Amino acid sequence: MSRPTVGFVGLGIMGLPMAKNLLDAGYDVVGHNRSPEPEEELEAAGGDTADTPAAVAEQTDIVVSCLPDTDAVERVVRGDDGLLDGLSEGMVYVDTSTISPLATEALAADLETLGVDMLDAPISGGEEGAIQGSLSIMVGGDAAVLDACRGVFDAMGDTVTHCGPSGAGQTTKACNQIVVAAQMVGVSEALVFAENAGADLQAVVDAISGGAAGCWTLDNRASRMIRGNFDPGFFADYQYKDLRIATDAGQAYDSPMPLTELAHELYKSMAANDMGRDDNSGVMQVIELLAGTEARIDE
Repeated sequence: MSRPTVGFVGLGIMGLPMAKNLLDAGYDVVGHNRSPEPEEELEAAGGDTADTPAAVAEQTDIVVSCLPDTDAVERVVRGDDGLLDGLSEGMVYVDTSTISPLATEALAADLETLGVDMLDAPISGGEEGAIQGSLSIMVGGDAAVLDACRGVFDAMGDTVTHCGPSGAGQTTKACNQIVVAAQMVGVSEALVFAENAGADLQAVVDAISGGAAGCWTLDNRASRMIRGNFDPGFFADYQYKDLRIATDAGQAYDSPMPLTELAHELYKSMAANDMGRDDNSGVMQVIELLAGTEARIDE
């Protein structure tokens, strides 16, 4: 496809900058969001808006959604004035949300009966990646459809990987979140241990980042964690939801997940203690509560 009109449903912390990047890349964008403020911001950036998901689909060639969970995707697609009421044969629906692989497969099958192709394309990279257009995008569905939409994906992310048939993108994202959570918990434990042992926290971060322990969390979050900065790039509530998707899928596929189950319980504790809107690196606060101390530096 050359310069299709793109619909975008879900203009939240991730979706709005993704839609703006599509505008910057030269695409006409029609957006919809439940609250009006992001729609106004999209219009200020040069986009258009529509009153319902169905109206978005009626005006566009490709519809992208970025929504918080499986229920929200089901509601946007199947609900009153949902995408199913506006999508037509030959269109493409791209869901960048992180939802159940099984639900994705069912949606793709239903859309196929209408002649609509679906790509499940969950994203990784946080708010920074969404703003910079540097997201990692994991795509399930027909490879030829992905190739036809490549320009749209390239406007939103640096790394676009075809992972297999419908549902494979969501499976890959579950794998991503398993590893992310393990990093967050592991770094948190290490920093609280370093605090209790009397080590220089910044020196610990600098020293281990360059060795075998090096990881995204150390490079991008650890220095903020030891300063008590848990402003969200990716909400802990979303990490909690994603880990439930992973553990549910693990049960469905008889795949043992002892570490993921533990991480899920720690993020559940964040939600129960009103920390769900903190960054997912804020899981360190749960480890600190268990230790009865805070791993912080004074500046």
